[in-house]
Amino acid sequence: MAQPTTWDTHPEPLPVDSAPVPEYGSGSLADLLPTLAAGLGVPGMTAGITELTPADRNCVFLIDGLGWEQLRAHPEDAPFMTSLLGTSRGGTGRPITAGYPATTATSLASVGTGLPPGAHGLPGYTVRDPATGELMNQLRWQPWTAPAVWQPYPTVFQLAHEAGVHAAQVSSPAFENTPLTKVALSGGTFVGQLSGEDRMDIAAEQLAAADRALVYTYYSEVDGSGHRFGVDSDTWRGQLAHVDRLVQRLAEQLPPRSALYVTADHGMIDVPFDEEHRIDFDEDWELRAGVALLGGEGRARHVYALPGAQDDVLACWREVLGEQFWVASREEAVAAGWFGPRVDARVRDRIGDVVAAARDDVLLIASEREPRESAMVGNHGSMTPAEQLVPLLEVRP
Repeated sequence: MAQPTTWDTHPEPLPVDSAPVPEYGSGSLADLLPTLAAGLGVPGMTAGITELTPADRNCVFLIDGLGWEQLRAHPEDAPFMTSLLGTSRGGTGRPITAGYPATTATSLASVGTGLPPGAHGLPGYTVRDPATGELMNQLRWQPWTAPAVWQPYPTVFQLAHEAGVHAAQVSSPAFENTPLTKVALSGGTFVGQLSGEDRMDIAAEQLAAADRALVYTYYSEVDGSGHRFGVDSDTWRGQLAHVDRLVQRLAEQLPPRSALYVTADHGMIDVPFDEEHRIDFDEDWELRAGVALLGGEGRARHVYALPGAQDDVLACWREVLGEQFWVASREEAVAAGWFGPRVDARVRDRIGDVVAAARDDVLLIASEREPRESAMVGNHGSMTPAEQLVPLLEVRP
């Protein structure tokens, strides 16, 4: 009797509609700045997060890589932020969703434009540029393409500035002129400060500089330590403790009639270093068959098929990975709302012919193509709670 083939032995793939789609329109990162700007009277803005009370001066402090689940798991390392989970300081901390994929370039664009990924057009860590056929890294902006063509919508900061609101970003000087900053976070005044402490002090000054203000500040090192050492390492815990003190420093300087909102761009999950948890695309002939380009990242892949091979690639990826990943065609992912309620025509072909989002603690690495990314301990990108849920903490003076 013939032995069953590999394809015969795979279980039923995860249904596409079983993926927990982000809460676009009511509880996602894309809804935060429009809600604050609507409270400031900026034309065209809608308050999607309806429980937030308007304030004259608003500051958003985004901590790169600090997910809701990771914060909740380490109360002893973040006592101040943990205190914001209740009502003792006038706010109620709760999670909101990052958006898909849960990755920095996508999330920062959602924060700054107030749009979901299907509209702003940064739908992954690396995606294919339909104009050139090349993979574009949207975090590093390589290869370079015209920022205003890639993302043509104004940012909320630009709209607020035009409406007479004092808009400011306080971040590392290295980010001032990057294409990602231009398309996602520009508008009003940029103030570059190297130290976290200086950023907190300047952010408080910018808040107090006008009767109506919208200020953004940022800290990246929690994410970096998670990628290198994992989200339960001593190094990561040390960064969490440090940023907790920064939040408290800023909170204690808030001027009257202001509100501070602490959030993040994504959470993170540690993935073990073994063949069971790290599937190597570069060593798997089945997964490579018919694939022209592999985009995205280990837990949120965009797969671009050779002409005519789309159906075969989708079938193969479902058979091989379908128990551990939600695997969808481009059309299915768009219809399911993974990238938001709408996907602009210019964005559609940036999305993979096949989209694969990890459900389990697995990673689809590419050891030859992506050696640096494949060596990371902490990873993110998918729609699991550990990656999707980010804090929304509120402080008022």
